[in-house]
Amino acid sequence: MAMGKYSRVDGRKSSNYCSTISMVAFVALCLVGVWMFMSSSVVPGQSSNVPVSQGSATSQGKQSMVENSKGFEDSSGDLQEGSSKDGESTENSNTDNQSDLEDDSKVTETQTETDSNQAGEENQGEKSQKDGDGKKEDENSGEAGSNSDSGEKENRSGEKSESDEGEKTTTDEGSSENKNDSETDGGSGEKSASDEGEKSTDEGENKDGGETVGNSGESNEGSQGKDKAVEVFPAGAQSELLNETNTQNAAWSTQAAESQKEKNSQSPSDVKKDGQAWKVCNTTAGPDYIPCLDNWKAIRKLSSTKHYEHRERHCPDEAPTCLVPVPEGYKQSIKWPKSRDKIWYYNVPHTKLAEIKGHQNWVKVSGEYLTFPGGGTQFKHGALHYIDFIQDSLLDIAWGKRTRVILDVGCGVASFGGYLFERDVLAMSFAPKDEHEAQVQFALERGIPATLAVMGTKRLPFPGYVFDVVHCARCRVPWHIEEMTKLTKAMCWELVVIKKDKLNGVGAAIYRKPTSNECYNQRTKNEPPLCKESDDPNAAWNVPLEACMHKVPEDESLRGSNWPEQWPKRLESPPYWLKSQEDFAADYKHWKNVVSQSYLNGMGINWSSVRNVMDMRAVYGGFAAALKDLQVWVMNVVPIDSPDTLPIIYERGLFGMYHDWCQSFNTYPRTYDVLHADHLLSVVKKRCNLVGLVAEVDRILRPGGKLIVRDNVETITEVESLAKSMNWDIRMIYSKEGEGLLCVQKTMWRPKEAELITSAIM
Repeated sequence: MAMGKYSRVDGRKSSNYCSTISMVAFVALCLVGVWMFMSSSVVPGQSSNVPVSQGSATSQGKQSMVENSKGFEDSSGDLQEGSSKDGESTENSNTDNQSDLEDDSKVTETQTETDSNQAGEENQGEKSQKDGDGKKEDENSGEAGSNSDSGEKENRSGEKSESDEGEKTTTDEGSSENKNDSETDGGSGEKSASDEGEKSTDEGENKDGGETVGNSGESNEGSQGKDKAVEVFPAGAQSELLNETNTQNAAWSTQAAESQKEKNSQSPSDVKKDGQAWKVCNTTAGPDYIPCLDNWKAIRKLSSTKHYEHRERHCPDEAPTCLVPVPEGYKQSIKWPKSRDKIWYYNVPHTKLAEIKGHQNWVKVSGEYLTFPGGGTQFKHGALHYIDFIQDSLLDIAWGKRTRVILDVGCGVASFGGYLFERDVLAMSFAPKDEHEAQVQFALERGIPATLAVMGTKRLPFPGYVFDVVHCARCRVPWHIEEMTKLTKAMCWELVVIKKDKLNGVGAAIYRKPTSNECYNQRTKNEPPLCKESDDPNAAWNVPLEACMHKVPEDESLRGSNWPEQWPKRLESPPYWLKSQEDFAADYKHWKNVVSQSYLNGMGINWSSVRNVMDMRAVYGGFAAALKDLQVWVMNVVPIDSPDTLPIIYERGLFGMYHDWCQSFNTYPRTYDVLHADHLLSVVKKRCNLVGLVAEVDRILRPGGKLIVRDNVETITEVESLAKSMNWDIRMIYSKEGEGLLCVQKTMWRPKEAELITSAIM
C-alpha cells in the first residue's frame, strides 16, 4: 500500500477481498482520510491559529514531551529517503504520525491502494509547498547565524524559534530540508521550537567558524539513544540553555566562543587587529636584533673601521615596526640574586665566550645553565676579592660612601659591576657588540646594569663630570707602556698608587683627575689640547669625539666644583648647584607617594621578580629614588628633546643616559622587566611613528614584563589598542580629567608572518 510522507502502520496487512461497504460509506471514509492528511500540514508562521486539539504548544508542552518520549524507541528506519536520521524533529514527527493514524480508528486498514495513492499525492503537493517555505526560513536562519554577534545571536535565534517559528525545524548542513507533515502535534511543536534554536545556532557556527559544531550534538544524541533526546534540549528554557552552552559547559561551543577563539588564533599579520598588522623581524641577528647596531647596509658603506666605526650606531631611516622573535626554549629569567651566578642557557644560547674565556672564569656551560663563577681577566679568583683589593690600595675609594656611581669600560660579562652591589655601588658597564659574543647580553640577563657602546669616533651618551670612578681593566688601553706614562702626566693626572694583587697576579694603577686648572695652566705645551670654551662637556648625543680636555669647574656655584654628598644622603639632598631645589623636593615627594600608594600595591606587579627597570623619561630621577629599598636598578633615560636633567640624576647617586626614542635603544632584546613612560609617548608621536616606538618597547621588554604608561587619555587609548594587537594583557587602566594610567604585560605571543629587514641582512 502506498503511504504518504513519514506515515506509519501498525504492522498488520490489508485484506485482499473487496469490502461490502456501500459507496456512500466508501466516499465518506475517503473524505475522512483526506481531511486527516490535510490537517497535519500547517504553513509555518500560522501555528498560533492551530486548534489546541491538533497539538499547538501549550503550558503542558513539557509534560507532553516527557510522556511522548517513549515513542522514540521504534522510530528508526522510517525516515524519508534523503533525510537525516539524526534529526530529533524527524523522530518526534514519526511518532506523532503513528499516534494520529492509530487514533483515527485505523482508517488506513480499509483503504484501497488507489485511494491511498490519491491521498498520498495530495499530501505530497502540500509537502512541496511546505518545503519551499521551510527552505526560505532556513536561509533566514542561516543569515541570522552569519550576521549576529557573540552570545546575542544564539539568544535571538532561540527566542525567535520558540515564539514566532515554533513549528519550523531546521537541519544541520548536509541533511534534508524536508519537513514532517505532522508538526502541529503537541510534542512535536514544542520539540521543534527547541530544536530550531539549537540547530539554527549550529548552522551559523558551521558557516562562520569553519567547524561543523552541530555534529557534536548529533553524535551526542546517537550515543545516548533516542529515548533520551528530549533531555538534551529541554523545552521552555531556551535562552538559559544558549547562555550556558559554551566551551566550558557543553560538548559544543556557542557561536560567540568559537568566533572569539578563531579571532585569537588568527595572526594579526593576517587580520589587522585594532588597526595594526604585526610581523616578525627576519634578520641575520634573529632573536638578538638591535636595529641601530645591526644595520649592515650602512656598515658596508663605511670608509674605515679602524676606530670601531662599525660598532657605533647606524640607525635605519625608519624605525622597524616588526617584532623580534623569541629564542626557542626561552624561559622566565631567574630571579636576582641567583641570576648573578647562573642563567638559562636557552635565554642567551651562546657558547663562544665560554670557549674563549672559560679559563678566566667568565662563563661556563653547565647543563641547561650558563654559570658565572665571578671571575674576569683581572680577577680570576673572584670579583669580590678584586674589589676589596682596590679599596685596600686606596682608602679614599670608600665604596658605597664617597664612591657610588662608576663607569666600567670594556666590562665583559660585568661580574665586577655585579659584585659591586654588595658594596652599595652602581656600575654603568659597557662594551661593544663585537667578537666577545653576547657579553653585554649575559650581563643584562644576570640582572647587572650594562649597555652597548664603544669608545670610537663619538662621545659616550653621558654628561660630563658625573662618574666617581672610571674602571678600565684590559680595556684595550695599554696602560703599562712608557708612552702611556707620558700621556697621563701631560693630562695632569696624578698617579696615586700602583699595587700588585698577589692572588690574581695582576697590578693596578690608580690615577686622580685634577681638582683645579692650575696644572693645565702651567704646562709648557698645550698637548693634549684643552677644548674650546664654547665646547659644552654635556653635549653628548652624536657629537664627534675630539682629542681635547675640558677645564675643571672652579666656580663654587658650578656643578663639578665640589664632590657630592656621601651615599645615601646624596639621594635625597638637592645638589648644591641646583637652582630649582623646591621642584626637586616636590618631585621626590610626588614619586614616593605614587610608588608607595599605587605602583607597589595597585598594579599587580610582583616586585620580588623585578630586577632591571628603565624610566624612559626620567626628570629628576624621582621614580628611581622611590624604588631605592627594592632589589632593583633603574636605567634613567633623559630624551634628547627634554630638559637636560641627567646631571641631577647622577648627582643623586643614580645613573642613566641620553637617548632619542625615535630610534632603537642600545640594548639586546628581552633585557628589562619594567618600563616606565611618564608623559613620553604623547611627545614622541608628534615627531615619529608611535608604532615603531611600541615595537621597540616590545623588543626591550622581557616576556612577562610590564609597561607602565602615564599620559593623556588619547595616547593611553592608542597604546592600549596597540598592546591588545600584540596580545598583551591589560593589567590596569585608569583615567581622570583627561589624564590616564595604563599597565600592560607582554606575553610570549609572536606573529606567524615574517618581514624581511633588508638593511639587517649581513
